[in-house]
Amino acid sequence: MKTLFLPFWTGVSMSADDLSNFSMMDLFRAEVETHVAVLNTSLLGLERDPSSKTLLESLMRAAHSIKGAARIVQFDAGVQVAHALEDCFVAAQSGKVALRPDHMDVLLSCVDLLGRLASVNEADLQEWQRAHAPEIGECVSSIAAISSGGPSADPILEKAAALPSSALPEEILPPVTEDRHATLLGQTVRVDAGNLNRLMALAGEAMIAAGSLEPYLLSLRQLKSAETGLAASLERLTNSLESMAKNHTAQQHLTEMRQKMDQLRQSVSDRLSEMETLSRRSSTLSGRLYREALASRMRPFGEGVTAFPRMVRDLARALKKKVRLEVTGKSTRVDRDILEKLEAPLNHLLRNALDHGIESPEEREAAGKTPEALLALQAHHRAGMLQVTVSDDGRGVRFDQLRQKLMDKGLVSSEIAEKLTQQELLEFLFLPGFSTSDRVTEISGRGVGLDVVYNMVAEVGGTVRIVAQPGKGMTFHLDLPLTLSVMRALLVEIAGEPYAFPLSRVDLTRMVQHKEIRVQDGKKFFLQDGEEIEMILAHEVLELQGSNPGPGDAPVIVISDQLNRYALRIDRFLGQKDLVVRPLDQRLGKLQDIQAATILEDGTVALIVDVQDFVRSIDNRLRRGRARAIAAAAESLVPAKTRRKRILIVDDSGAVREAERRLLESRGYAVDTAVNGMDGWNAVRARNYDLVLTDMDMPRMNGVELVLRIREDARLRELPVIVVSYKDREEDRKKGIEAGANLYITKGSIHEDTLAGAVAGLIGEP
Repeated sequence: MKTLFLPFWTGVSMSADDLSNFSMMDLFRAEVETHVAVLNTSLLGLERDPSSKTLLESLMRAAHSIKGAARIVQFDAGVQVAHALEDCFVAAQSGKVALRPDHMDVLLSCVDLLGRLASVNEADLQEWQRAHAPEIGECVSSIAAISSGGPSADPILEKAAALPSSALPEEILPPVTEDRHATLLGQTVRVDAGNLNRLMALAGEAMIAAGSLEPYLLSLRQLKSAETGLAASLERLTNSLESMAKNHTAQQHLTEMRQKMDQLRQSVSDRLSEMETLSRRSSTLSGRLYREALASRMRPFGEGVTAFPRMVRDLARALKKKVRLEVTGKSTRVDRDILEKLEAPLNHLLRNALDHGIESPEEREAAGKTPEALLALQAHHRAGMLQVTVSDDGRGVRFDQLRQKLMDKGLVSSEIAEKLTQQELLEFLFLPGFSTSDRVTEISGRGVGLDVVYNMVAEVGGTVRIVAQPGKGMTFHLDLPLTLSVMRALLVEIAGEPYAFPLSRVDLTRMVQHKEIRVQDGKKFFLQDGEEIEMILAHEVLELQGSNPGPGDAPVIVISDQLNRYALRIDRFLGQKDLVVRPLDQRLGKLQDIQAATILEDGTVALIVDVQDFVRSIDNRLRRGRARAIAAAAESLVPAKTRRKRILIVDDSGAVREAERRLLESRGYAVDTAVNGMDGWNAVRARNYDLVLTDMDMPRMNGVELVLRIREDARLRELPVIVVSYKDREEDRKKGIEAGANLYITKGSIHEDTLAGAVAGLIGEP
């Protein structure tokens, strides 16, 4: 169960009883973690500015605080190490010793030891101290040697120095923990992450409940309007009767009616005023509650990257490289869940840059660069999104080498490789198991990392792109939502139901006049800034029962991905809203074109569209429809004996689909493609194929499920199927064959002849 330490907000008073549920060891761990972060940051700063009195003061105070806390919980080892560090920093403050870079190595390794001390369970404390007594003693002795001005040595770093840089073990790098405490500002309270999520959900419901008062307020206003009209009618009736013969009884009734009408008017006015006050107060309070709950989920970007400066520093020294890490945008507010998910991808990007991208000082000088490389990590808000950028000024990507690597791995033929653009080549870097390195180290080169980045970004509904220049460096741009809990969305009506499109993924909204709509070859489109944008009915993509619109102006929203852009015709616009995102029940799996749901102010449920999935569905629908029409027309004219054999490629990687398509088409086969298992299942039922090539790991339906469905269908069960996967374990191969695949081929081991030969072996030549 994850636990968060949150700073007390200004203006919120907490008594000492608030911490009574926490053991002294819990409080010790929280304090040590905070001060260890200060020690790490300040030592790295002191390495660049050895004369900084401010940093030395910060270091001395942090060590002193840890010593006091360790003494309270009777943690003797912590007292010894912290006391030695404090003495060292006091000596440096007084000028008795000058801290050198080799001293920093020793001091940082001892700070790591303090961090490990704080993670020990209370029950194991004494045993842990006995088992690590030699290491603790060496640490204290090394610090004492520095304090006295004598030589120092660090056994851990000496062992690392004896190893080749390509075999650097993970142990000397600070571990990247999954859940890192926030910096403690004064007192803290420990909050379970699940409670925080529930608080956020309740705050959202409070906003919805406050909004539900609006219909009642509207009803009262309508009642007030009706009462005003009734009073006017009564007044006209009174005037009419006064011109007639006076009837005392009628006059008495009119007087009573006037009195009751005045009472009713006053009562309605009072209730309306009270309801308006209640609605306004409820809306204000629920809004404040929601913003505070949301703020509790938002953390500064800097809190998620505290371990990176130390990791970069240690790894650069082990690789004998000079690297300066610059982190900008530390105060940028980021959703806690996104910040947590960012940790592993950013770690991979930084390590890959250090190992592959950045050259040695000698190489850099020979290339006319400064010996010290720049590695930059930036975060900022842009167009309602969080943009995180990782860049270096290293060697970049050699595109000729990348082309050769693709051919060596059998991913593309030489003819196709030469036609690939630089951006298409870079997309291959995100493939699982793909690496440009010929050596496998503990740092990188295993072919993992960039696929982790891609999967994480796609999981939260973001995008990632690469910019690379040979000899000048490489940049990764990650565009992510600011929070997973709330989004600014465009509400529209489709087939009578509300749907929400994330505003950051909407390119354009407009009313297209009827005279602007053109039709050519069965395709409807209009011109926008000289670009032809094809129109499609939204309810058809969602497979809903909707009526075809008649002539008239068309409300459209324009959405796109990296390759395609479409105009989606909807029923009408409902406006922009900040929506509380409700994840769908996991038992539903991934719903086609939908990413989440929300509840509107009137209690109506609206589905939130997965724009990238939606664009793929549109593209596939249009492409398949045209392909069927063309194929039907062509096949009706061609004798059966001369028709080309048709193959369906099912893979969620655009690069792999394109490579396999070009290879098989170059051999004479007719090829269609599908972007995932569900898309492939729909395609294989709609058209006759001679063979299916499918990946294993895909969204919405994996390869095994696709093969099982094909084998369960009486019409399709004899259709040949080849699984082409990166998984090369025997259990994976067995799973594919048992599902009913005719062949199981590993992508990393195939060449163009292997794949073409396997296809020809099953279905013959084209």
